[in-house]
Amino acid sequence: MIALRFNDLRQHSDVLRLRTGTSVTVRFVEPRDAEALQAYFRALSTRSRYNRFFGAMSELPPAELDRFVHVGEADRFSVVAVMTLDGAETIAGEARYAFDAETDSFEFGLSIGDRWQGQGVGSALLGNLECRVAAFGARRLFGDTLRSNDAMTGLARKSGFAFTHSPGDWKLVRFEKYIDVAPQEIPCASWRLAVQQIALHASV
Repeated sequence: MIALRFNDLRQHSDVLRLRTGTSVTVRFVEPRDAEALQAYFRALSTRSRYNRFFGAMSELPPAELDRFVHVGEADRFSVVAVMTLDGAETIAGEARYAFDAETDSFEFGLSIGDRWQGQGVGSALLGNLECRVAAFGARRLFGDTLRSNDAMTGLARKSGFAFTHSPGDWKLVRFEKYIDVAPQEIPCASWRLAVQQIALHASV
């Protein structure tokens, strides 16, 4: 896995264009986002929170929130999709992904705010997530969701993921995708930084 520097998290940010023409920025979560991130989770509908965490949860426990806002610890990363509304930054979605060294894969989970569902935020965020994972040298991205979560299974299917059984829990379904993004496309900032780092090491 490629070790990127996280001394400047903002350099990994990407501005994406939704099919509605709206711009959304995907960036790593920072400690200063803790209050806004917690407010985002509290504002999700009961069903959306249940789909995200596979159980009843009104907010992130303090320890879990702390893990969310510290990027890179134990090879775990969090990103938010944000928009600017009336001059203020608003979280429209989030994703959390973690490296599994045994399978050279990243496992992820994501959610989209109820207000923003159906507007292409999920597709944009998932596509950007694939690039960020590829930038770290991993070849596979996978996740689990409830079989009743039609929105997530529909998004995964639309994004080219294959479906299989989730080990250990019949209520879940697993979706996975092998990542093969051409470097010359440089579709996200993390990939561009990875390419620069590889080139730097090659010149030494």
